[in-house]
Amino acid sequence: MGRNRADNLKFGLYVPNFGRSSHPLTLTEMAVEAEKSGWDGFFLWDHLVEWDKGLPLSDSLTVLAAIAVKTEKIRIGTTLSPLPRYKPWTLARQTATLDQLSNGRLILSVGLGAVESCDYARFGEDPDNVVLAEKLDESLQIVTGLWSGKRFSFRGKHYHVGPSIFLPTPKQRPRIPIWVGGSWPRQGPFRRAARWDGVLPLRLREGLPRPSDLKEIAAFIKKHRSIARSFDLVNIGWTTGANRRKDAERVAVFTEAGMTWWLESLYTQRDSPERMQAGIIQGPPKKAIRR
Repeated sequence: MGRNRADNLKFGLYVPNFGRSSHPLTLTEMAVEAEKSGWDGFFLWDHLVEWDKGLPLSDSLTVLAAIAVKTEKIRIGTTLSPLPRYKPWTLARQTATLDQLSNGRLILSVGLGAVESCDYARFGEDPDNVVLAEKLDESLQIVTGLWSGKRFSFRGKHYHVGPSIFLPTPKQRPRIPIWVGGSWPRQGPFRRAARWDGVLPLRLREGLPRPSDLKEIAAFIKKHRSIARSFDLVNIGWTTGANRRKDAERVAVFTEAGMTWWLESLYTQRDSPERMQAGIIQGPPKKAIRR
């Protein structure tokens, strides 16, 4: 594995906002422990509902506000926020405030959302993916336009914004980084991602991507990207937490494929706060990689 790639690789936690571990104080304590244990990021799922299972669930942006106050260095964010579920001007205000509160540590991941996370139809909204994609693109224009702190107006197919100035602006410059989620090999989400700051891929009908998928995605983004700024290729995965050599090897193949962030999934531990805490305290697999 190339030394520079390994040295630049960041490690975050991919944390459900539902289940027995979803109490706001529990999640906040986990983020504090993650910072102490050497993790680079703490990212919450942003689900509004969770199927029809009657699971406890916390609002992600509210929890991130608490985490912002209780931590100092760790990156925080959502993975991912279904932007068509929000009023974009409300989210622009919330995220600008979160970025100020965290002293410039917020990353916003966005996508369409799905039945298990949003259930648009349940709340009387159009669930058609074409409509949701149109709303997502318009919302991104509105959110970033309002983040600018300059007079902004917008008239689109789904949203209208009269002349408005939102202050204060986010702490980060030129703005809060935006990662876009999508299922490979669908090309639409990845064309969209190429216009922003990173991509958070899944694999269509198969869950998580393989290293070969990441290579294809990296090549696709390079082909469609015209912006000179850095770009994050984010991968969600699991390590054993017990065999550090195997964990290092698993992360290494994704790093060689172009990955810049490894997000360790805590999904399977969501109903055991003790198991989640134990995995967090053990620290990221980078300790094994750099030996």
